Amino acid sequence: VQLQASGGGLVQAGGSLRLSCAASGSTFSINAIGWYRQAPGKQRELVAAISSGGSTNYADSVKGRFTISRDNAKNTVYLQMNSLKPEDTAVYYCNSKPWTTFGSWGQGTQVTVSS
Repeated sequence: VQLQASGGGLVQAGGSLRLSCAASGSTFSINAIGWYRQAPGKQRELVAAISSGGSTNYADSVKGRFTISRDNAKNTVYLQMNSLKPEDTAVYYCNSKPWTTFGSWGQGTQVTVSS
């Protein structure tokens, strides 16, 4: 499965962005998918995940502000990010959860939140 994240950009604090993760491969719909992020000098972290059946979970830092969803017919997972903060600045990636199921990381998409 190959994954391509898109939708990042520069936004002011308090603004919103919607990320998309488009996947190729027939096994996408049967796997849990996560959105991960990596800020400069920090480890990559999981911020949101969605199971094949649609159950979701979030890191405490984004709970109530981010919403993950999926459209299996389109092999796409979304991350709606509202009330963005400067500390949300990072490169955002999508991958399976756990990431070792699909293994390889795509390019990611840069999100920059200005104060």
